[in-house]
Amino acid sequence: MSFDPDAVQRALRKAWSLSTSSQWSADNPAAGQCNVTALLIRELFCGELLKTPLSAGDHFYNRIEGQRYDFTASQFDQPIVYADLPADPAEAELGATGDQLAALRAAFESQRIKPA
Repeated sequence: MSFDPDAVQRALRKAWSLSTSSQWSADNPAAGQCNVTALLIRELFCGELLKTPLSAGDHFYNRIEGQRYDFTASQFDQPIVYADLPADPAEAELGATGDQLAALRAAFESQRIKPA
């Protein structure tokens, strides 16, 4: 699967749901999705898992081929000052269940195979 950040963002937006994060809402679909999303992106496209400490806890995202990709940044009202600290998958897994990851993987894959 090739990495097209715009296509990935569109597919994620459609794939996020209450099954992938209990904080999800129609008004803020990216809410609470950072852990599960960063884990899925790492699984599918490799790259690095990164984190930035925020007041509510660590925020997870990815770096692929030297470029930062934060597909869940839209959940925040204010811009993030990124620390780009290396993160271990086990850290991100603390905020995402296996069921949430499986739900996001299935929903994401179903979005990716649909024609535009």
